[in-house]
Order: sequence, then structure tokens, then C-alpha cells
Amino acid sequence: MAILRIRTWGDPVLRQPARPVERVARVHRRLIEDMIDTMRHAPGVGLAAPQVGVSERIFVWEHEGEAGAVINPTVVSLAGEPIDDEEGCLSIPGIFYPVARSEVARIEGTGVDGRPLDLEGKGFLARILQHETDHLDGVLFLDRLSPEDRREALSRLREQALGLPPRSVAPDRGGNGAMDGETL
Repeated sequence: MAILRIRTWGDPVLRQPARPVERVARVHRRLIEDMIDTMRHAPGVGLAAPQVGVSERIFVWEHEGEAGAVINPTVVSLAGEPIDDEEGCLSIPGIFYPVARSEVARIEGTGVDGRPLDLEGKGFLARILQHETDHLDGVLFLDRLSPEDRREALSRLREQALGLPPRSVAPDRGGNGAMDGETL
């Protein structure tokens, strides 16, 4: 297994809609194994293929001891009230902001074995599924922030790029900021 290089904010591959996988092949299974190793090494709870420079519709996830991969995912339903919770991203290190996501998400796609897959997530797993599917459409969690938070996040990213010392990890909202060290 290999630890892959995670692409970060500013890399064009993160903004391109990923191509569908035509047929699940050995190369995809190897990529998925490497992505899971990379996600765990980072550490994170989700990783999409574009984040490792591969513009194909694949993501991996891990939640409560269970890990999986979805190829060509499509969100088929979202339910429940949107819940604001802090999100981060392995491609946008050190930046955490609240993002409203549906409480329940159901996706369909293909599994590593090439068979149809139907996966429903609730709570944090629903958030992971939505976040990773966004990556496959060229959407970053920054795109889902309030205008004020987006301006602040982009300012902080520019400061990071210039090598300025970091400010606090998360905006002060009276909470603890990050999600117990988990990054999507």
C-alpha cells in the first residue's frame, strides 16, 4: 500500500467535476486501498479521488470502525433538517467552519466488487457522504460557507500561502472548534 500525496486548496483538480468510472478494474481497487491508507494516515474520515490527483468518481470513508468505498456515487435523497456543524477538509488543512448538511443522506453507486451499492448515512456519516460527493463535483466545503465565513476562510488561506503565522484553528463561536480532530 502507498500513502498518496493529498492535493491542497488551489490545485485545479479539486475544482473539476470528476469523470465516471466506466468499469471497475484492478487499478481502481488498488487506488481505493491506497486511498484508505492515505485517509487513515492523514488522519481523516473521508477522501475523494480528486484529492489525490485522480479525476474519477470514487471516494472512501470511515466511521465508527467501518470503512468503505463508493464508485460513481449519486445522492438520491437528503432528509431531515439541515444541521450546522464544524467541517474541515484534508485538502484545506487547519481550516474549520460550520456547514449546514442534511441529517440523513442516501447514495447509490457501485462497490469495489462492481456490484450496485445503496448506502444511507445518518448524523456524521451523512455529513461525510455529502462532503465527499461534493468533491467529485468540484465543490469544496468553502463553497457552502456563509459569505462572512467564506471571506474569512479565504483570507486565512491566503495568509497560509504567504507563510504568515496561523490564527486560531477555528473561528470563536463559543464551541470547541474542530470535530474531535476528525477531518473530512
